[in-house]
Amino acid sequence: MQVTFLGTSSGVPTRGRNVSSVALRLPQRAELWLFDCGEGTQHQFLRSELRVSQLSRIFITHMHGDHVFGLPGLLASLGLAGTCSGIDLYGPDPLRDYLEGVLRTSSTRIGYPLRTHRVKQAAHSGAVLLEDDDLVVRCTPLTHRVPAFAYRVDQRPRPGRFDVEQARALGIPPGPIYAQLKAGQTVTLDDGRIINGAQLCGPPRPGSSVVYCTDTVFCEAAVELARGADLLIHESTFAHAEAEMAIARQHSTSTMAAQTALAAGVKQLMLTHLSPRYMPGNPVTPDDLLAEARAIFPNTELAKDFLTLELSPAEA
Repeated sequence: MQVTFLGTSSGVPTRGRNVSSVALRLPQRAELWLFDCGEGTQHQFLRSELRVSQLSRIFITHMHGDHVFGLPGLLASLGLAGTCSGIDLYGPDPLRDYLEGVLRTSSTRIGYPLRTHRVKQAAHSGAVLLEDDDLVVRCTPLTHRVPAFAYRVDQRPRPGRFDVEQARALGIPPGPIYAQLKAGQTVTLDDGRIINGAQLCGPPRPGSSVVYCTDTVFCEAAVELARGADLLIHESTFAHAEAEMAIARQHSTSTMAAQTALAAGVKQLMLTHLSPRYMPGNPVTPDDLLAEARAIFPNTELAKDFLTLELSPAEA
C-alpha cells in the first residue's frame, strides 16, 4: 500500500498545505482510494503523480466543509472525463443528501454509477464495513462536534515466501506453475507427482495496516481501532498549550495524538490537520508540535502535502 497526503491543513488552506485529503494507492490492483476530499483536492491530484482515473472508493470522515467541499467538483470532473467506471462513497448519513442537492442545483450529471454507503451502523456495531480477498475495512465513531468516523484498512496475510531452490531441487520446472505454488495451491506435475505449494512456502506474512483518524478529541474508540496498526494518521490541530481550546472544539493536540499512538501500540504516527496558526514564522511552529508528540511517542513524523509513504507487507 502507498499513502500520499494531498491536504494536511485544518479548517482553511494555506500556501503550503491544502485542506484534508489522503490517497491510498493499491498498486497490485491498479486502484486508488481517497479519504476525505477538502476543497481543491482535484487540483492536488493534478500536482501529484497519482492517476485519478484509478479512483474507485472515497471515504468521508464527517461533513465539515474542509473535508467534503472538494467532493462535488471531483465527481463532476470524473464524469466529464468519461473514463470512470463507478465510485463507491462511504460516510455519515447526510453525505448522500448533500451530494444530491449540490449536483441537482448545479445541473451536474454524473454519467457513471455513484453508490453511497452509510457507515454509522458498522461503526457503532463493530461490524466489518468492507472486505474482499485482499483487504478489510473497519470504522469507529469519534468524538467531535458532528458525527465523525475513523477508518482502518488491513491487508489480509499473504502467503509465505516461496522457496525457489527447494522447488528446483524437486525438479519442478520454472514457469506458470510457480505462481500456483507460490499461492499455496496443490498442483499435479506432468510426471504425476502431486505437490502441495504450502509446503514450499514459509509462514504467512502479515499484511500492512493503516488508520485514518480525524477529527476528534482523544477517545478510547480511536485507540481500539488503531491497536497494533503499522501507520496511524491522526489529527494534531493544536499544540499542547491549547489543550483547553482543543477540548472545547473537540479536536486533538499533538500530545493527544501521541497518547493515542502509544496506547494503541502502533508502529508509526503521522501528524496531520495542523492549524494555520502554526505556520512557519509564528511563535509556535509545526516542528514544536512534532517535538511535543515525540516526547511521548518517538516514532512520529509531520505529514506534508504530497509526502508519500510506502507500507510494505514484507516488513510488517
